[in-house]
Amino acid sequence: MTKVTVDLGPVQETLLIPLLGRAVETRKDNGLIHDEKAVHIVESLDYDFSKWEKSKSLSGATIRTRMFDDDVQSFLADYPIGTVVEIGCGLNTRFERLDNGQAQWFDLDLPDSLALRRQFFQDQPRRTMLEASVLETDWMEPVAATGGPWCFISEAVIIYLETAQARQAITQIANRFPGAWLLTDTTSQKMVDSQPTHDAMKYMSQESWYRWVCDDPYEIEAWANLQLIQSRTFLDADADLMQHAPWSIRFFVRWVPWLMRNTVGGYRLNRFIVKS
Repeated sequence: MTKVTVDLGPVQETLLIPLLGRAVETRKDNGLIHDEKAVHIVESLDYDFSKWEKSKSLSGATIRTRMFDDDVQSFLADYPIGTVVEIGCGLNTRFERLDNGQAQWFDLDLPDSLALRRQFFQDQPRRTMLEASVLETDWMEPVAATGGPWCFISEAVIIYLETAQARQAITQIANRFPGAWLLTDTTSQKMVDSQPTHDAMKYMSQESWYRWVCDDPYEIEAWANLQLIQSRTFLDADADLMQHAPWSIRFFVRWVPWLMRNTVGGYRLNRFIVKS
């Protein structure tokens, strides 16, 4: 079988980490997720994934995906004919895993990422790929045309922007889409500073490291007409989900939160509502 060439920019290359995480967990008997599409993609790519083979961050990335999945499922339960927008979709498979047969989906990403994505995914009547940066605004036109309600997901995407760019991206969405849900992770200064020793990011060039420092997600409310509804860490993951986590992660969550809460708390999964 001819392998698919991977030709991605430094930041875009990080999309391969959560992809591998989902594939690894799928191969387990009792993994965190079931994603045969991820397995197929990993096996089809001409890329050396071995540098991440022993990375505990693969499980962490999959836990993050599952926690964001829960938020998207909550949105779809409330708004079954709503619109879901994956910002920096990479090789995500959320549509394949969560689609309810009614919602509209948009997959937004840069040209090189979408060129790779199109090797494995195609547009469908309710699922459209949009080639653009989140910092642009033209992509908002077809999204706004659906009439909403909207759910925007930034899973390990906006954190790679500079703080001013992160503020621009979030403000533009909030100003254009009243009532929307915005799901995004945030990283503290301590998290940003830890990348040289991070078990996945240390293998990437500094160009690909995350940059946006946000020690307190409540600060984002002041950027636009936003309300922080929920802010979680991995310590808040659902018990049923954690049953499928590797024993090392279960031990960590069960026995050392009192010791490491400040460290773990530096990485948060947040749900904002744009006030109408």
